Amino acid sequence: MLFFDPMYLLFALPGLAASLWASARVSSAFNKWKQVGTYNGMTGAQAAWQVLQRGGIHDVQIVRTPGSLTDHYDPVSKRLALSEEVYDSTSVAAIGVATHEAGHALQHSTGYAPLWIRSLMVQPANFGAMLSPYIIIAGALFHAPVMINVGLILFGALVAFQLITLPVEFDASNRAKRLVLETGIVYPQEREGIDKVLNAAALTYVAAALTGFLTLLYYLMRFGGMGSSDDR
Repeated sequence: MLFFDPMYLLFALPGLAASLWASARVSSAFNKWKQVGTYNGMTGAQAAWQVLQRGGIHDVQIVRTPGSLTDHYDPVSKRLALSEEVYDSTSVAAIGVATHEAGHALQHSTGYAPLWIRSLMVQPANFGAMLSPYIIIAGALFHAPVMINVGLILFGALVAFQLITLPVEFDASNRAKRLVLETGIVYPQEREGIDKVLNAAALTYVAAALTGFLTLLYYLMRFGGMGSSDDR
């Protein structure tokens, strides 16, 4: 029962369903709106540059990165990496993704607090994702409450990272939705596509946070009480 607990399914299935649904929404929205070009013909890279200029940011490098939907902003190197299907594309979807990533650069330049908190939590979250399940299970096998507690704390750091990611991503999307109109990157009637793409992408972060939170609840229920009572 330690390695297969039917009760776990009650916690895992909602998160899995949410993740699959969110992934499908992202693929559907992006595939639909990548077929629709913008009236002004601006590429994703040009749109990101326009947003950066509007924010007075001149030290962020916009580069290509391989893969699909691998777009991201690195605050350490100040590099805004856009996948090839976004960098050179003039589609509504590409503009939405590119300006969203530029929104993260704006957050960085203005000292947006949740972004800084998330940056500080990257390493603890990585450790939590990689090690916590093994530490928790090992603690249960060897009846070592300290190991279990360490594993729970590490996994809690992952969940905290996922939760703080939500306002970071929502804020970047809101900045993008506002600035694409203020800078004339798209016309008002094209905002619908950008909204759909970015709203769908936001669902993936919600699904990840839900999955992490439910998994933490399971760990607490299943292992949290081990070793807390006297041996008999």
